[in-house]
Amino acid sequence: MKILVVGGGGREHAIIKKIKENQKVEKIFALPGNGGIAADATCVDIKATDIPRVKEFAIKEQVDFAVVAPDDPLVLGMVDELEGAGIPCFGPNKRAAIIEGSKAFSKDLMREYNIPTAKYQIFDDFKKASEYLSDNSTPIVIKADGLALGKGVIIAENHEEAMNALKTIMKDKAFGDSGNRVVIEEFLEGPEVSVLTFTDGKTIVPMVSSMDHKRALDGDRGPNTGGMGVIAPNPYYTDDIAKKAMNEIFIPTLEAMNSIDRPFKGCLYFGLMITKDGPKVIEYNCRFGDPEAQAVLPLLESDLLEIMMDVRDEKLDPSKVKFSDDSTCCLVLASKGYPKAYEKGFPITWNDEEADNIFVAGAKLEDGHLVTNGGRVLGITERGTNLKEAIDKAYKTAQNINFDNKYYRNDIGHKALKVLGEVE
Repeated sequence: MKILVVGGGGREHAIIKKIKENQKVEKIFALPGNGGIAADATCVDIKATDIPRVKEFAIKEQVDFAVVAPDDPLVLGMVDELEGAGIPCFGPNKRAAIIEGSKAFSKDLMREYNIPTAKYQIFDDFKKASEYLSDNSTPIVIKADGLALGKGVIIAENHEEAMNALKTIMKDKAFGDSGNRVVIEEFLEGPEVSVLTFTDGKTIVPMVSSMDHKRALDGDRGPNTGGMGVIAPNPYYTDDIAKKAMNEIFIPTLEAMNSIDRPFKGCLYFGLMITKDGPKVIEYNCRFGDPEAQAVLPLLESDLLEIMMDVRDEKLDPSKVKFSDDSTCCLVLASKGYPKAYEKGFPITWNDEEADNIFVAGAKLEDGHLVTNGGRVLGITERGTNLKEAIDKAYKTAQNINFDNKYYRNDIGHKALKVLGEVE
């Protein structure tokens, strides 16, 4: 089989490595891929959002199955175009991908179908949004309506921060047209949980829960990033919470999308907050989270490609989706200065025996050598029979990977270890 994976980050590298385990796979194309992915797939320099060129390439190469991984091409309708050209795809169509493409849409969906979430208001007028902020207490959350590389959410601790956030999004256009409309919502308190799910529109199968670490600095300080590390499973996500989430959030979301003729097929991501009133939805994503996929997919014992094909064909069978009971820690190695200004072009070295545990995100090949080419350079995923073992192994591996301006948080998983009573 010839497989095409659209995207070029750590998430895509994790997907490709897992798909490679299928014996029927002869060739994998990554569009555009990156310097690290090139070790596991044939990288083709076509942007993930260039739908006409991706479609042309898929037809020319007679691709048997395509995986559209990033949010942008999904929201733009790449699955619709590929399927229309006779290329079977994993991923939601444009009508379903709006669940991530517009936060206003998803919030209204939750309100209409009584899915637990934070109270909110939607504004496309800066003055009215400013007045609303003045009349409400802080902390408060301001979100750009559209896609913003995972950085379009600002938690304001006071009114000055709130007004600055609103100006940044709506006036300064920090996230472009994604900030033409904003969602302002109440600040929820409690531990966060990420749950990726496979769904064919009828059946929904949760993957192992995980805990992302969004802030750039230790102690959950500094600006929001695309994610500095993930542990799985998340100890806050108990069996009781999982049952509530399934009955009150997952199934109702699937049914809500079906009822408005937007059936969702693919990976539906639930960002949850475990409040004193139970789990509530912070956000939906229409695809595998990144770096969550780098922590969760290595625990998948079933064949990922077979699951993806079953999802596409609406034949998803929960009994065929098995995960290990082990724990994982994905530690992101970034360029110092990320998510703001940082330098690129530094050579990356590591021991060859560690390559299986490395998912490359921001790197390119220069004269046959891998060099840094992004804010998040790579993710190290180690596993263990318990969380502490996985975390210790990840940090040990990090010492053996070298590039100038290497930066990573030193407390990934620390909060989870405290919950488990393994550290004070």
